[in-house]
Amino acid sequence: MTADVRQLMLRPPRTGDIRNLVAQIAARQKARDKLPTWFGNDTLIFPPSVSVEQASSERTALYKASLVGGDSLLDLTGGMGVDTWAFARRVKQVLYVEQRAELAALAVYNLPKLGLTNVQVYNEDGLNFLNAFNGRADWIYLDPARRDDRGGRVVRLEDCLPNVLAPGVLAGLLAKCGRLFLKTSPLLDLEATIRQIGQVEVVHIVALQGEVKEVLFVIGQTVIPLEEVEVNAVNLTINKEVKLAFTIGEERRAAVILGDPEQYIYEPNAAILKAGAFRLIAHRFRLKKLAPHSHLYTSQEPENDFPGRVFELVASCKPDRKALRALLPDLQANLTVRNFPQPVDALRKQLGLREGGSVYIFATTLQNGEKRLLITRKAVDSP
Repeated sequence: MTADVRQLMLRPPRTGDIRNLVAQIAARQKARDKLPTWFGNDTLIFPPSVSVEQASSERTALYKASLVGGDSLLDLTGGMGVDTWAFARRVKQVLYVEQRAELAALAVYNLPKLGLTNVQVYNEDGLNFLNAFNGRADWIYLDPARRDDRGGRVVRLEDCLPNVLAPGVLAGLLAKCGRLFLKTSPLLDLEATIRQIGQVEVVHIVALQGEVKEVLFVIGQTVIPLEEVEVNAVNLTINKEVKLAFTIGEERRAAVILGDPEQYIYEPNAAILKAGAFRLIAHRFRLKKLAPHSHLYTSQEPENDFPGRVFELVASCKPDRKALRALLPDLQANLTVRNFPQPVDALRKQLGLREGGSVYIFATTLQNGEKRLLITRKAVDSP
């Protein structure tokens, strides 16, 4: 499954529909790492590549499935069916609903090929299906479309389809389930969204290999005070799950000590940064914070269980090419900006830095307001 699809289009076989063949190969190639179980099943028929791109990864789908259980779940935005596949491994009966006929037809064909016998497929609009649904599910899963009429990406809930903030929509969903499981854009403002919804019990920020992929809200039947909402910052790697759990109130109450750079520098993973656990991460791991708005941390002794990257400080200097060259003659390093007035590209050009190598530079602001370059190398065992 490594064929060059462009070459196939230029030199098509004498028989068969080359476009369908190329589409299947292209879709499978995109699924190789993202959906290994699906990729490894030769009996499946894949949707167009764009649907594979928009689908959850197998790793994130299985994480979501670990959060649900019970007798029934309604997946009202079924899509390619990856989330349905994962949920059906945990819930006795799953109802897959998808308004696009071609995707629903593929779900009818593919899901049994994946060994599922507890999924019913419906080709309908999700909210229309729900209005006619006479039962009550343990869970409803909803992944609103985050594209506008021109195909551009949208972030706010009120701009997505369906709009759960429209009058009566959220109440209608919760009338048919015990809990609503809502997937949103990774760019969404967490606290603003919690306030908008009002009944959020738990938030899950899910990163895969260091990149935030999904922000998930578990919504229940009662209003939860903002400070009592639980947040889980989760980073999934190939063989490990690193989770930091806390409440918003814990983050606000956490005591933090500021300090200048010491022997070790710590950079939280992307899920923790998105979750906003800026004070709590210092408190829990007994670290000093470099400055109130510089989300880098330091200690004299290593903290090996830190959920992020750990570096050893080699030197520091002012953000000046001459000063940096004296410490790093070849001017090659990986550059990260944290609470610094210039973006990475502009600063790299100013410093004359080449990208790559084993040196990591953090451009940041210290507690006294001074701008500094922290020149580091990865600590042993740091991811």
